[in-house]
Amino acid sequence: MKTWRMMVVSGLCAVPATTWGADRGGSATTAKDVFPGSVRLLLPRMIHAVPGVEMNVYFDNVTLVLNPANYAFDVTCAKGIQQAERWTFTASDKDVGSHAFVLEVRDATNRLVARARSTVNVVKRGAGAGRPITALLIGDSLTHASVYSQHLLDLCGKPANPSLTLIGSHVPNADRPANRHEGYGGWTAKRFATHYTGVARTGPPRKRGSPFIYEDADGKRHLDFARYCRDVNGDKAPDFVTIFLGCNDTFSATDQNIEERIAEMFSHLDALVQMVRRTDAATRIGLVLLVPPAGSQDAFGANYRCGQTRWQYKRNQHRVVGRMIERYGGRGKEGIGLIPAFVNLDCRHNYPGRKAPWNQRASSSGTRLCNGVHPSAEGYRQIGDSIYCWLKAALAGAK
Repeated sequence: MKTWRMMVVSGLCAVPATTWGADRGGSATTAKDVFPGSVRLLLPRMIHAVPGVEMNVYFDNVTLVLNPANYAFDVTCAKGIQQAERWTFTASDKDVGSHAFVLEVRDATNRLVARARSTVNVVKRGAGAGRPITALLIGDSLTHASVYSQHLLDLCGKPANPSLTLIGSHVPNADRPANRHEGYGGWTAKRFATHYTGVARTGPPRKRGSPFIYEDADGKRHLDFARYCRDVNGDKAPDFVTIFLGCNDTFSATDQNIEERIAEMFSHLDALVQMVRRTDAATRIGLVLLVPPAGSQDAFGANYRCGQTRWQYKRNQHRVVGRMIERYGGRGKEGIGLIPAFVNLDCRHNYPGRKAPWNQRASSSGTRLCNGVHPSAEGYRQIGDSIYCWLKAALAGAK
């Protein structure tokens, strides 16, 4: 297996480069710093929360192990409770403020094998209350599903919230015209940055080119977000842009080519970020960190037969998250933030399932997960919760 070298950004601190697959646990049992260890523990620098909205850290989502039950997880935080598979916290108004969060992982001998730190940032329930804001959601099939986008609208429709208007040319549900975005099944960062068909923002989505590419009088094609905003938003840049990509960019990657695939993805993701920044530096950009797959190989068998394993896709996804934290983390002053939806998604219970006999001869039946990368409506709403909390934190002035 190819070794990967990286600067791991875990929690609040960056730790020196280590060799992927090396076990540092024994040499760091008394260390005060953070280290990912053999389990590749990975936390975002900040976990935003809003009173009344549940936030979670699912332990399987922040480690790269075949079976998390082989490890003991220990959370140190003044807020929330620790359960078997997660830390969970539904803040109240009295919890507003910053709260230190430390997660340690131990093996069966009680040896410390990893430690990471983060901060739980609880913002005021009324952050941005009454303020009119616009947001553009860019993504692939996870956005195309239009569930988390509707959830954002529903959350912002409650008292003490901003007045949210979504912009975009794609309206999958004609009976819900306010639920619009630029989300298309199967799309990648490269497709958004380079694909031109001469038809955009109208007609069947599969035949559309990038909504952001225009051809000038000389026949040259280029990303032109200012012109896009003129066409879809009355010549005004949105207040917020979220970009939720990575699944299709790296789905079929292997340990041997994952670095090259991520590098290609980043070249186009950078182009999209710069496209927005050139138009209006005041627009806040939120990069949604890629969520883990369904919690069982059953889901991948249902979708891909023998074409892909959950373990390989999770390895790819976990690597994408680590690299995105490394590349885009700590850039709040540039108006770029990370949305850690990957920690908050219940991959065991909030992916679609199908009830069937356990086998042909069995008289009993059970439920097997049946979709590898697309959550159920409940899972999409957990993603929407993470985006909502980031949005509220941005309105409260968090970087």
